[in-house]
Amino acid sequence: MSQSPELLRRLLRAKDRMDGAPHEEWPIPRLAQVSAVSEAHFARSFKDAFGIPPHRYLLTRRIERAVALLRDTDLPITEIAFQTGWKSLGTFGRIFRDITGEAPGNLRTREQSVSHERAHVPECIVRATNRPDLKIAVSEKRRMETVERIEPQSTEAI
Repeated sequence: MSQSPELLRRLLRAKDRMDGAPHEEWPIPRLAQVSAVSEAHFARSFKDAFGIPPHRYLLTRRIERAVALLRDTDLPITEIAFQTGWKSLGTFGRIFRDITGEAPGNLRTREQSVSHERAHVPECIVRATNRPDLKIAVSEKRRMETVERIEPQSTEAI
């Protein structure tokens, strides 16, 4: 379904606000108000336009920022969690691990050990290649991993 240029501009306004302040709370009513459309229309149109719901988009931005801070600073992980909009260190760690596949401390160690190799790569390219894949909900990803652990696929022919 094609969206009007006016609606896309309105949705981009909300997306830009989330990009500018991913550490803030961005509930659907606030985003809809920024876009000057109804809440239901905003949520549906955002997903149609950008391929993921607003909440997942915001999670992507928060995790990207956390990865950059882990890689480029020596801030404590707790401080990074709070700066990127998480209210609980436990929730940050769990969702970070679910999305990236590793704990924040492990990612920091790995990223800092290879950062000198990326010194000449533009930051936008580094971010694009390391962008979390949130095409499915984190809870769905967790459920699929649990099923795979419980019922590993057999390599034997039946």
